Amino acid sequence: MRRTGSGHAALAALALLLVAMPAWASIEFYQTADRTEVGTEDVFQLTVVVVEPPRDAQVQFPAPEDFEVLSSAQSEQRSIEMSGGGPPVIQTVRKHVLMMRANRTGTLTIPPAVLTSGGRTWRTEPIKMTVRRGHVEPPRAQAGRQRTQDPFRNFPTPFGGMPDPFADEEDEGSDDRQQDDVRIPRGDSDLFLRATIDKKQVYVGEQVTLSLYIYSRVDLSSVDAVTMPKLEGFWSEDVESPTQLTGEQRVVNGIPYRTYLLRRRALFPVKSGTLSVTAAEADITTGFLFAGHRVHRVSNALDIEVKPLPPGGPKGMPSANVGEWALSMEVSQTRVELGQPVTVKVILEGSGNVKNVTPPKLEAPAALKVYDPTTTDKVVPNRWRIQGRRVQEYLVMPQRTGTFTLPALEFPYFDPKTGRYEVSRTEPVVLTVEPGAGGTTSAPVVASPRQMADAAAEQKNVLTASGLRPLRYQARFEEPVAAVWQRPFFVPVVLSPVGLMLALGLVGLVRGRMSNPDESSRNRQRAKAARKRLAEAEKLREGSSSAFYGEVEKAVLNFLEARLHAPVGGLTRDALDAKLAGAGVDAERRQRVRFVLEACDAGRFAPGAEAAARERILDDAAAVMEGWDK
Repeated sequence: MRRTGSGHAALAALALLLVAMPAWASIEFYQTADRTEVGTEDVFQLTVVVVEPPRDAQVQFPAPEDFEVLSSAQSEQRSIEMSGGGPPVIQTVRKHVLMMRANRTGTLTIPPAVLTSGGRTWRTEPIKMTVRRGHVEPPRAQAGRQRTQDPFRNFPTPFGGMPDPFADEEDEGSDDRQQDDVRIPRGDSDLFLRATIDKKQVYVGEQVTLSLYIYSRVDLSSVDAVTMPKLEGFWSEDVESPTQLTGEQRVVNGIPYRTYLLRRRALFPVKSGTLSVTAAEADITTGFLFAGHRVHRVSNALDIEVKPLPPGGPKGMPSANVGEWALSMEVSQTRVELGQPVTVKVILEGSGNVKNVTPPKLEAPAALKVYDPTTTDKVVPNRWRIQGRRVQEYLVMPQRTGTFTLPALEFPYFDPKTGRYEVSRTEPVVLTVEPGAGGTTSAPVVASPRQMADAAAEQKNVLTASGLRPLRYQARFEEPVAAVWQRPFFVPVVLSPVGLMLALGLVGLVRGRMSNPDESSRNRQRAKAARKRLAEAEKLREGSSSAFYGEVEKAVLNFLEARLHAPVGGLTRDALDAKLAGAGVDAERRQRVRFVLEACDAGRFAPGAEAAARERILDDAAAVMEGWDK
């Protein structure tokens, strides 16, 4: 019997069948957590991955009651695989990153994420989490193993060559001076105050630097008041007090924050033991114009372990003699005539408690009269350490001719870096006193120390002035002038304060009436400003994705604040949805608001979006603002 068809025809039919298979046949959808054992104070990362997502794919993230979603971001990558000389295989991978925290202890479950497309639904596997109270350190082996599961580990960074802002804080290379573990508080995760110290264990007299920071994920307008901690048991000096808010990017537990330095102060403990630094407080205004509101934040308290100086030090050494010091001595001249003073400077410079350290006292033979010194301090500006010099200037007056020696000086101190006692020494100085012009070999006897001091001061003034002062001043005569009250400008000057006060009162009255419209008028003005801001965002469609989507998000949030009569900046999506529901907003409009805000979050972290996508988000944002007055 003759066969109809052939093997080649069967292969061709199979190929056509494969080509005709829907795109969802190659979809991969799963979720992973960087840790499965966490504490209630820890923030962990949940990653939802879609491989080859359809164009109309919609991902619904898990929203369990036992966990709080602190932030979310989206990125997308494409990989090209070449194999066997065949055509390249291009694969698209979309990654959603959620930073989460558990609300209670126990064995909890993160429910599956859901993907819908073309009438089909995909679900990930649920994740079991073991939650303990407090803070739980992740095992290093587990952390390394979960990093290898990252689908983007072999891809270039999606942030234009910049580090991934959701990387671990240790990978960001945080400032090694800030040794404290920054914890994110539960109630104020968007804006909180934190105090840090560069050392937790110091010696008595050793400097420890206290820094007070604002951590914020919302816009700041001003800092109205700052109350620094009580510092019992410390001698303190200001190191840095910024007059303007200057933010720096920092990642804490995978969440990006803007940090603002409020104060930096150097502390020198004066006694040993566990010394406490109480909490600082600050009043902060967030937002801009009508969207802003004032909040009060309290920082964390700190404990510093202060160790006593080790035994074996010089007897009676002050606790301020701690740091790195160098002692020197300068003499204005070593050969003088009898009756001429000599200036001797004892200079102590280095790092430590500059304003509280005391250089050694100058000693001299009885033939040299040494007057009490004048002390001057010069502190060199430094971001972290107190550095500078303390100078004691002595006036030495020879009492008779001859050769005399100023003995060497010693300054003992403790160096906390080496843990040893050190001594800085000067060299002895030899002074030669010659007879004066009259040939005298000794100074005349003075009636009293007071007269000697006056003579020495007068002699010093003569030496430092440019020549002798005249015995009398020449006077000159001038014609008498009219009294002040008789001059023409007197009356206008006297009456001008009264006129100025009246003018200011009138201006204040007018401004008060103009700036106090009714509540409905203010709400309409705010809503109008939000719509105008959306129009400004439309001008940025061809520009930066971050600027465009950020402007759209601010326009929508400002509009919602105008309609809800309450600030919504910094609220999580669930909290905002609850606030809208409480205001009587229907479910369809709330869903549209959530979709627009999540699209803005995704657009900021996924640059290069198509123009059509930006047009759609503008239409959706405009639709959110329509129909509220009906």
